[in-house]
Amino acid sequence: MGKASRDKRDIYYRKAKEEGWRARSAFKLLQIDEEFNIFEGVKRVVDLCAAPGSWSQVLSRKLYLPAKLSPDTKDVDLPLIVAIDLQPMAPIEGVIQVQGDITNAKTAEVVIRHFDGCKADLVVCDGAPDVTGLHDMDEFVQSQLILAGLTIVTHILKRGGKFIAKIFRGKDTSLLYCQLKLFFTEVTFAKPKSSRNSSIEAFAVCENYSPPEGFNEKDLHRLLEKIGSPSGTEDLDCSSAWLEGPNKVYIPFLACGDLSGYDSDRSYPLPKAADGTYQCLDPVQPPIAPPYKRALEMKKASSQGIQNLDKLSLGT
Repeated sequence: MGKASRDKRDIYYRKAKEEGWRARSAFKLLQIDEEFNIFEGVKRVVDLCAAPGSWSQVLSRKLYLPAKLSPDTKDVDLPLIVAIDLQPMAPIEGVIQVQGDITNAKTAEVVIRHFDGCKADLVVCDGAPDVTGLHDMDEFVQSQLILAGLTIVTHILKRGGKFIAKIFRGKDTSLLYCQLKLFFTEVTFAKPKSSRNSSIEAFAVCENYSPPEGFNEKDLHRLLEKIGSPSGTEDLDCSSAWLEGPNKVYIPFLACGDLSGYDSDRSYPLPKAADGTYQCLDPVQPPIAPPYKRALEMKKASSQGIQNLDKLSLGT
């Protein structure tokens, strides 16, 4: 298929390139904000698993740039945005980049130092593992990533703050919901219009961070395990089975975004120029150090070695 094929099949991929977003996922955060107004009053925000940076771009355009351009804003009043990822990414105006592990306490300390000892108003996370296609496996690994994100959230998010994270819906979604409800008074699972209907992806919108009284960050995982057992004891495997039947948990679920807008599962005709041709745009910012770069280099070196070997055998 030609380069224009994906532009035709994925309207949000095409629009992302036209509007200067690094990835189509930018529209997901924008649509979540349209529904939940998550940016209201936010001065300090953290973007977890930020690379390649589309959500950081949204934060910059919605928070930093308007404040910078306002004549009434002083430098000390500018919103602070910290983006964290193991992989480096190209710079974004108004975004402080931290290359680190979100499960490491030292990373949380670095964030708080950037905030001059204060904590964040909002934490967002669009991270996801490499999917296998096995939904149960993908859902479990994704839930563990969210809980890893929750680990740093308990260190850097202020009381009353918000946490937005990608989830994969499945049979243990009820357990994840109850675990998040332990720390937030309002938890809603949202499906942005730009997220494909064929995808099990959704987003947990957690509002009003209120950890249990006397909560110690070191006890996080012990506390989460108790949610998965009806008696609260630690000798049972963490499971969502008891959340069914008479104990069934009903999770607030909301479709957000302009429902009369673009359909992410539909193909749209390509806009043609006056001469009848379509100009396909390149991605805004290719990854500068993708994790698969080393694998590609090894594959290239291996193929070159085979070619050299063939030349030697032909020469003999």
